[in-house]
Amino acid sequence: MSPEDYVRQAYRCILRSDFAEAILCFEAAISESPGDAEVRYRCSITYARNGRLDKAIEHALAAVALDGSKPEYTLHLQHLQALTLVHEAKGLLEAEGKGSKNPYRPITLLKEAVMLDPLNGDAYVWLALAYSRMNEHLQAIAALKEVISLHPDDAGLRQLMKDLQKSLQKYMQ
Repeated sequence: MSPEDYVRQAYRCILRSDFAEAILCFEAAISESPGDAEVRYRCSITYARNGRLDKAIEHALAAVALDGSKPEYTLHLQHLQALTLVHEAKGLLEAEGKGSKNPYRPITLLKEAVMLDPLNGDAYVWLALAYSRMNEHLQAIAALKEVISLHPDDAGLRQLMKDLQKSLQKYMQ
């Protein structure tokens, strides 16, 4: 089969929600035409939808390396990198009671995630929580204001804002 045939087959698999088979088709297309940035990009998206960030980033990096002129490739790569940073920061925050060496590391990771993907709401929420844990409530509120501007109708975010404001008031007393 030609690379185009494999890509068509991959999309048929995606329409059937058979993402594992779609990935195999994309990988076959890449084997036939390893220099095709578009196929790498599409394969990366499918890996990401399947929760395989490691492989998604591998193919996104390849797509950017092959054709750095397409902004969608770069934006996709940045989005994936931000997801990875948020995941790492969440792990550090959840393991916080187990003797974290650098309590500011999650904040650093989350700030980098926000820079890479300013539309990543999870990054802002986790950044707010990380700041709050460090008793940096003003920064927590600022981070939460950013995500509320992205999701103005989210009642959970508004409740979190009220909780952070209460924490700030208690801290100020």
